[in-house]
Amino acid sequence: MSVAMITEIVSSGVAFAIPLLVAAAGESVSERAGVLNLSMEGMMLTGAFAGVLGAVITGSAVAGAVAGVLAGLVFGMAQALLSVRLRADQIVTGIAANALALGLTTFGARIVLDGGRGQNIPAFDDVRIPVLSDLPVIGPALFGQTALGYVCLAAVVVLALVFSPRTMPGIRIDAVGEDATAAGWTGLAVNRTRVVAVLIASGAGGLAGAQLALSEVRSFSENMTAGMGYLAVVAVIAGRWKIIGILWAAIFFGIARAMQFALPALGVDIPYAVLVMLPYLIAIVAISGFVGGRRAPSGLAVPHVGRV
Repeated sequence: MSVAMITEIVSSGVAFAIPLLVAAAGESVSERAGVLNLSMEGMMLTGAFAGVLGAVITGSAVAGAVAGVLAGLVFGMAQALLSVRLRADQIVTGIAANALALGLTTFGARIVLDGGRGQNIPAFDDVRIPVLSDLPVIGPALFGQTALGYVCLAAVVVLALVFSPRTMPGIRIDAVGEDATAAGWTGLAVNRTRVVAVLIASGAGGLAGAQLALSEVRSFSENMTAGMGYLAVVAVIAGRWKIIGILWAAIFFGIARAMQFALPALGVDIPYAVLVMLPYLIAIVAISGFVGGRRAPSGLAVPHVGRV
């Protein structure tokens, strides 16, 4: 395998990993607070559609990215209302929300975007950092991203620092996720904290969708996320709810996705289905307890019925 091929695989892997990473970073905050966001798929898909629509209407990729984040937040408000305030089943709500998002974005794309075809969509161009982008293998992948790609990486760093288990916001998030009743009796507003966590996750999901649509694909197509939202949830589990673990999981999934296209081109005879299922197999191993580290929050997917 040539250096050029390795560089291409790494670049493609990182391009896939960035939206996955920012979505997983937001999802980890929500799960640590006790809310399982299976609707991350719908949040990303809605963010991608709104991002493209906003860019087409305004003629600005920046405005499109903002529209994607706002769409994710609106989606998150509905999720928070159902999962936190109304105490609906979080798994059922998430699956139903994803189906709704798929239907609405598909219909919307056919009506206002001509199915994503024939549109002159403003998108983000690559911003190459001098010298660093010329480094072998990793240079183009890490230092040749779009402006929105760098924003996504910055957002991950901010989430990791602000909601670290050692900071006060992180301690509060972990408290309501581990034992909501005890946290409520200490004076924490459990439901309010969980709503904020869901909104953080939904904003990250909208940003991830906008990054996918405006920086990578530069268009919108039906079901373009293709399970990335679910894979973000998998990355959180495989990463054991730690940002470093989530980072490595996202990179691994990104490289695995890139290899799906690279290996057949190299003539390597590995069934495509094996490459597709590998990330989920890793998640199953992590869930089964064979991988050490932090366990899931005790209150994950458990509605709070005590003090708000």
